[in-house]
This record gives sequence, C-alpha cells and structure tokens, in this order.
Amino acid sequence: MLYAKWSTSASNVFLGWIAGRSWLAFVITPALTVLALFLTRRWFTGSEGSGIPQVIAALHAPRSDEDALMRRLFGLRVIVGKIGVSLIGLLAGLTIGREGPTVHIGAGIMAETRRFYPHRNAKLERRLLLAGAAAGLSAAFNTPLAGIIFAIEELARDFESRTNGVMITAVVFSGLTSLALAGNYLYFGEINVSGNLGGAFVLPVVLSATLCGLFGAAFNLALLRWRTWMPGWLIALRASKPLLYALAIGIVVAALGVGTHGETWGSGYDQARHLLTGAEPLSEGYAITKWGAMVATYMAGLPGGLFSPSLSIGAGLAQWVHAAFAWAPMAAVIALCMTGYLAAVTHSPITSFVIVMEMTNGTGMVIPMMATALVASRISAFFTPPLYEALAQSNYFHVGALPAGGFLQKKPVPPPGA
Repeated sequence: MLYAKWSTSASNVFLGWIAGRSWLAFVITPALTVLALFLTRRWFTGSEGSGIPQVIAALHAPRSDEDALMRRLFGLRVIVGKIGVSLIGLLAGLTIGREGPTVHIGAGIMAETRRFYPHRNAKLERRLLLAGAAAGLSAAFNTPLAGIIFAIEELARDFESRTNGVMITAVVFSGLTSLALAGNYLYFGEINVSGNLGGAFVLPVVLSATLCGLFGAAFNLALLRWRTWMPGWLIALRASKPLLYALAIGIVVAALGVGTHGETWGSGYDQARHLLTGAEPLSEGYAITKWGAMVATYMAGLPGGLFSPSLSIGAGLAQWVHAAFAWAPMAAVIALCMTGYLAAVTHSPITSFVIVMEMTNGTGMVIPMMATALVASRISAFFTPPLYEALAQSNYFHVGALPAGGFLQKKPVPPPGA
C-alpha cells in the first residue's frame, strides 16, 4: 500500500512539473530515463522489467541454477532497486505499472523469510516465492481471488499449488492489510451494465477478442523479436553506449506524450478509469500511441509492470469496438477489451477475466469476459509464446537447461534488459 501511494505521488509530481510547459518533458523524461538505467545496471541488476519473469525463473529453475538465481533476482538490494528505480520511471512519465513490481517485491520479501526457517529446503523456498507473488498481486489491485488464480495459472502451472496453504494464507493476510489501510475499494470503479445484454452482444465479444488478440500478439512480438524491427544504429547504440540509448528512448516517450497532449504519460490508470466512468473520452488513436509508449518504455529495460498499461490499451481499443456497435453499453465493451488485451499479452485468460471482474465488480459480465479472454489468448498464442515464460527463459535460464513442461523448446532473442 505504501508503494501504491508513492507511485501515485510520483506520477502526480511529474504532471505538476510539466503543467503548462510540456516542453519540459524533453528534459525531464530523457534525463530520468538515463538515471534509471544507470542505477539499474550499476547497482540493481535483477530488478529490471516487470518482475514476473524473475519469479517464474526462480520457481522453475533447474537445481543447478537455483542458488545463483535467488542471489541475483531477490534480496534486499533488488527490493530497494525495484521500488526506487520504478518510482524514478514514474517521475519521468514513462509508461509503466506498479503491479509487476509489486509481485516481485512480494516474492522478494517472502523469500527473505526463508532465513528464519531452521530446516529450509528448495520446496519451501518455492512455496514462499509463490505466496509472496500472489500476495503482491492481491494487494496491488485489491483482488485476492485473482492473486490466487494468477499464482496457479501464470506462475506455478502445476496442481500442487492448488493446495498450497502458505500461498492462500499470504493472500488472505495481504488482502486484510489492504482492506484495513485502504478500505474495500474497486480499483477501476464499478461498471453499470444492464443485466440482459441480449444474444447480439456476441458480436462485440467476437470483435473485441479478435482485436485484442492481434494487438496483444503484436506487443509480445515487439518485445521478443526486437532485433527484426529496431534500426541497426539503435541496436549498436544499445550495445556500445547504453546511456545514450536510454536518452533516445526517453526522447521518444517524451515526444509521444507531448504529441498526444499528455495521454500517454504514466501507467494509463487515470485514462482508463475516466473512460470507464464516462468522465472523459480518449482520442481515437489512444490505443496505438499508448501501445507505442509501452513498447518504447519496456525497451529501456527498467523496472516497471505491464498490467495497468495493458488494461489502459484495452480501454482504448474499446472505443473502436463501440464505434462499430454503438448500441452496446460502453462500460461493458471496455470490460471486454481490458480483459481481452491483458489475456492476449499474458496468455492467462482465467487470471485476466477474474482480475477485471474483481476490479470493477463486474460479476454480471463473467461469461462475456471469459469468452473474450479465452479467444483473445488463443489468437495471440497462434503468433507468439507466453510472454513472461519467454522472458524468463531468454534472460535467466541457460541454453538447454529448461524444465519439462510449460517452457519453450526454442530460445527466443531476449529484449533489452526486460
């Protein structure tokens, strides 16, 4: 909850800095992006990216890599770096969320508690990691059910986790702590949708799933196959002069933010919430510009999550679907597209529709959201492997040292620092 408060404050400080003088973004964003990358590479290696690939790597690592991965990816150093550098990224206006870092931080905190067990073993350490990750997601969105499902579907991918009492206990306590400190809030607010959407609503479901599946696949491919689209001079700059590379990334993000009158700054939470509540529409090109800002930010290799920006991009895509089916309730279409895009990126359809359902109290939309998530994730899977697993494999596993089941057999080219 403290990290959530600090994240909001950091984003608001940036918006205050550039209020009425947007040209300052061309100074602040590149400068802080360079600083963040310098800190990450110099002192906080292991804290880069969303943090979820690190948890997956540690949970599924071959025995020969376990100790090395735990030292590299967890511990007090990584926790401090994850919090501090991601806040610098938000101060820079970068398109990052706090949910992935919260998962990493939660796993790191629980991993540290293993030192208090007199008879610890590898199985206990993995249970603690899984429990901390699930608790982190639960606290980030006030979605305890989604935290448990996320740990089973995305992180562990095995049956044993279904009976992991440590994980469920951790999620319950993190939920109670969040409830005590912040109250029983809805992350995006409650959606108001008619109880009977009618059979014709299958048409928005199909279009939402298709659109989100293709956009999600494009995002995953952009991160995993970056060498195929990134200009050669930028690839060379990244290898030889990483700080100048970070400066270039910062300028791109600043240009997108200024060009869209501030729509692409930050995680996208405010934009998605305003659209969902009907308070403020977004530009028609928001989904594309936010998608571009998200790719550019992630290419920098800084700590930061994908969940909030992904949900925001989904909300932007909903405007396109609603333009085709104006009779469909806007809030319902937004719920569909947020679910579909998140499912397409993560390949975790159950987690995606449960997390949106809990964030919006959208119990009346369960079946349409479930259908959208399942179809979107399958469309995305036709073009790209599961993003977090691919990142875990490419960045943290040795070639050929892959566990049986769940991971790719072909090693993809890793994105820069992701």
